[in-house]
Amino acid sequence: MQPVIRLEHIFKTYGAGDTEVRALHDVNLIVNAGEYCAIMGPSGSGKSTAMNVIGCLDRPTSGSYYLDGVDVARLSDPELAHIRNRNLGFVFQQFHLLAQLSALENVMLPMVYAGTPYNERKERAAEALTRVGLANRLNNRPNQLSGGQQQRVAIARAIVNRPVLLLADEPTGALDSQTTQEVMNIFSELNASGITVIMVTHEAEVARLSRRIVWFKDGQVVNDHLAPQDLAQMTVTV
Repeated sequence: MQPVIRLEHIFKTYGAGDTEVRALHDVNLIVNAGEYCAIMGPSGSGKSTAMNVIGCLDRPTSGSYYLDGVDVARLSDPELAHIRNRNLGFVFQQFHLLAQLSALENVMLPMVYAGTPYNERKERAAEALTRVGLANRLNNRPNQLSGGQQQRVAIARAIVNRPVLLLADEPTGALDSQTTQEVMNIFSELNASGITVIMVTHEAEVARLSRRIVWFKDGQVVNDHLAPQDLAQMTVTV
């Protein structure tokens, strides 16, 4: 099985000299197709930097990153933009929906950049919104939706281009406990359908809903196969 993600000796350094900060130090990580991983660790552990590298939002200082077999660390900026649009789906703590657009129009946006014909964009956006339980909210604007519904729209937007990898950065951070459970159920359903999911979270209860936890500390992976039931042995520092 070819890994969806393979990080090999990834280093990420900011600044130089006395101001140098080593955010990632010799990180090696493999995630196979269909996995559901949570990335955890104390504040400043490198988990967000790792997510930015995995999401092609930041380049490593050195090392190789293979995404679906392609060494994306060596691609040009336009090539990276194409990879992000077609191969990756992003869900963030803040929903980043355009207020003037309906739910359907927000979900159609990634397909505009991908050059998908209008009728196909509309059909696939409606299918994605139906998949996350919003078939009756297609024409609602963000201010007419609850926080949980807005996050569902964001998830539909993330999956509409049928990415090989869904990345979620603190996706429940702005939600109450009941809505958190509803949103996490959607991630579990998407993973069960074959989508590879990687999620950064500081919430232990959220991480326990994944199948595998990767623990970062001081810019390094200290445990890359922590079982959810074993999470209590680690200390979470927010």
